[in-house]
Amino acid sequence: MRSSNKSNRISRHLLFIFLLLVGFKGFSQQEKDTTKLMNVRYGSKGIELETRDKKFLFQLASRLQFRFSTPNDTDPLTYDDYSQDAKTTFKINRARLKIGGHAFEPWLKYYWEYELSQSNLLDFRLMIEKWDFLSFKVGQWKTEFTRERFISSGEQQMVDRSLINRPFTVDRQLGAEVYGHLKGAGIADFNYWFAALTGTGRGSTSNDDNHLMYFGRAQWNFLGRSLEFEGCDLEFHEKPTPIIAFSAVTNRSPYTRFSQAGGGSLDGFEDGLPGQYRVNQWNLESAFMYRGFSWQSEWHTKEIIDKYNNNDMTVMKGYYVQAGYFFHNIFHWWPKQLEMAGRHAGYRPDNSIKENRQEESTLAFNWFFKGHKNKLTSEVTYFSFQDKTLPLEQGWRFRIQWDISL
Repeated sequence: MRSSNKSNRISRHLLFIFLLLVGFKGFSQQEKDTTKLMNVRYGSKGIELETRDKKFLFQLASRLQFRFSTPNDTDPLTYDDYSQDAKTTFKINRARLKIGGHAFEPWLKYYWEYELSQSNLLDFRLMIEKWDFLSFKVGQWKTEFTRERFISSGEQQMVDRSLINRPFTVDRQLGAEVYGHLKGAGIADFNYWFAALTGTGRGSTSNDDNHLMYFGRAQWNFLGRSLEFEGCDLEFHEKPTPIIAFSAVTNRSPYTRFSQAGGGSLDGFEDGLPGQYRVNQWNLESAFMYRGFSWQSEWHTKEIIDKYNNNDMTVMKGYYVQAGYFFHNIFHWWPKQLEMAGRHAGYRPDNSIKENRQEESTLAFNWFFKGHKNKLTSEVTYFSFQDKTLPLEQGWRFRIQWDISL
């Protein structure tokens, strides 16, 4: 019955999209005097309807992600995951509907995003962006705590995020944020974000106690040029463009991790009671792009304090480094649309036990038909799992993915 209801919801969503598209087509074929009121076009963010006075803009886009993986698709989380049966899979990994634009004034913006395959409302937010140095946002969105997580799944350099994303991401939260770009001369160029959030994850309608999540990020653009949140140097930056960022977050809730599904528990932690876990996190981040070369890295520390069990504290550490390059800059025979990238990540679930460690090394190739809007990514990944009480386990995975935005 649940599967049938889910299929019905997806069918209704697809019918809604179809009717919108048909309506837009019919609108564009109406009498010429309607064009005096509104422009209809296909732009970088899908179908766009904009009034002639520029005060109202409506954008509609969709994105599909098809993936083949073997012997499994997900990252191994425990020692037993390395001995599980192979499950070669072809699936629709993501099917997104995106709506955005502005209303009344160009600086009063809105955006929402829906996952059709899982019937999840992912993002819904309202932004006031009248000034570069001071903007406001309210709603639900991915916090800017980590570059890897904040970059859209459609603009990543790899098939998916690294193995440290699961334990360290703050993911989507509800709340309010102030942010901006301080464009000083030379090295005095910064971006900042500060937010007060409910701290109970995506889709939550209430808090578990009176504690909020507090988040902050400071980004130093020390050559006076800022980087957007996206993988690969498709823009082919003619000048070196580096950034260094520091992020921090603190929260008290029943949860030790967050994901698209909302709040949850990491391995080794029981399901929490209201306010049971105080979680403090820090992330030092770097990124760089120049003439087809891209680099990004993160270094994470996470403290989990069990307030109901003598303030027992677990400290977790994790990092990744990632780089990519378009080699047609060196070799004339290398296709211009082809990028090669590599990533290495490491994770300690308890930093006091040095013998416990998980690692990932990945090699990927991207073929860009139309930038991130239409690309094919293939990757091979090597995993290792070390536990002081168990022998070393190792494994390989191959994935290929087609990501297309319509």
